[in-house]
Amino acid sequence: MTFPPRIAIASRNPGKIREIVAICSDWPVEWLTAEDREDEWPDVEETGETYLENALLKASAVADATALPTIADDSGIEVDALGGAPGPRSARFAGPAATDQDNLRTLVDAIHHADSRTARYRCVAALAMADGRSIHAEATCEGSLIDEPRGANGFGYDPIFVPEVETRTMAELSPEEKDRISHRGKAFRALRQLIEAV
Repeated sequence: MTFPPRIAIASRNPGKIREIVAICSDWPVEWLTAEDREDEWPDVEETGETYLENALLKASAVADATALPTIADDSGIEVDALGGAPGPRSARFAGPAATDQDNLRTLVDAIHHADSRTARYRCVAALAMADGRSIHAEATCEGSLIDEPRGANGFGYDPIFVPEVETRTMAELSPEEKDRISHRGKAFRALRQLIEAV
């Protein structure tokens, strides 16, 4: 499959859009976002039980609405001491209208007395076509959690997540350093290989 000339990014999350565009900066495509076609962009509720279901819900809805190939991802943090939670509910861990700070504080409280701090970020990246076809790739970034947030980069749980190859948190890494090792970086690089192999 050759790359389509234009691909839409389903997300409305500015931090996620920045990361995707940076990770996929060598893709030979023009990117479109909700800012480019606000009147056509659907608001998609993440009602899936899995990362893949949520990624495909978002990508398929925007592909249907815009008639453009669309990428989306769903990602989350999985904490071993919490049985893998919050997982696909990471963005709503502290409630439906939770902010990143609300979720981070809730997770810090939840692990405060935990013996194990191991965790991983997981990401499923998907490409949906307007004709119903889709492909996807999945990747993880292993690490551990700390109690005191550190760093001003990144978003979500990055200030308390230390990748296993690092002593710094994700939020202390430069965007380039993060993209090289992150779950999202790995997933979208794998998705590119799938697109080129089809």
